[in-house]
Amino acid sequence: MRLISGSARLAGVTGWPVSHSRSPRIHNSWLARHGIDGTYVPLPVRPEDFAAVIPALAKAGFAGVNVTIPHKEAAFAVCTRVDDLARRAGAVNTLIFTDHGIEGRNTDGYGFVANLRAHGVNPAAGPVLILGAGGAARGIGAALQDEGANITFTNRTPERAAALAAALPPAKVLPWESREDALSGFALLVNTTSLGMVHEPPLAMDLSRAAPGLAVADIIFAPLETQLLADAKARGLKPVEGLGMLLHQAVPGFEAWFGMRPTVDEELYRIAAA
Repeated sequence: MRLISGSARLAGVTGWPVSHSRSPRIHNSWLARHGIDGTYVPLPVRPEDFAAVIPALAKAGFAGVNVTIPHKEAAFAVCTRVDDLARRAGAVNTLIFTDHGIEGRNTDGYGFVANLRAHGVNPAAGPVLILGAGGAARGIGAALQDEGANITFTNRTPERAAALAAALPPAKVLPWESREDALSGFALLVNTTSLGMVHEPPLAMDLSRAAPGLAVADIIFAPLETQLLADAKARGLKPVEGLGMLLHQAVPGFEAWFGMRPTVDEELYRIAAA
């Protein structure tokens, strides 16, 4: 059993719900591996309580927290300062509590790009079609633009896609019903919606019009292989699973809270996937 002292460093993940999160498994594995006196805990917080709970955690001695659905945009509002990617995305997934206030970062984009590269995919190989217009789409879109990619958003609610594209110029918008016909013009397809997740409806996406060599990334990690990824694999396209993004996006937060930069390896994949 790994024991912690009364001076242990504390961090966690907040969402509503948060019981599905694999982040405690990831961070506590790193803490054990490196013999660090600390722990990382799940923190279920109702949306209406979020703005009050976060400052309280800082006062209680937490070093910081990760933020997951549905709090990423609300987290932006509680920050004293944010990094450039978070500012452009309008969403925060990593909070760092300091003597000077609350620092917000968006590491979703960093994790997504790092995972692409780990799968041998060049993030700037060609135009990118992003399905969805929530906080994850914002962070990923901004990070891909920083890599030099041309971004197009499509969403079931077209107004949200239009608003996101306007916030990340020169991003474009594609009608949701045109997403399959347009696939031949893209090098990378990214699903940032909840469609295909366990207990959610499947993502209806016909890949028959995809360009040869299309990379298909899904940020969902439960299940590890979504129907979208299975279809991509069956067609000889390049599937990129979502668990790697979760692992890579955790690295900057762990470094900020616990003082050392961990590595993502096969052992961590096995622990997170179990």
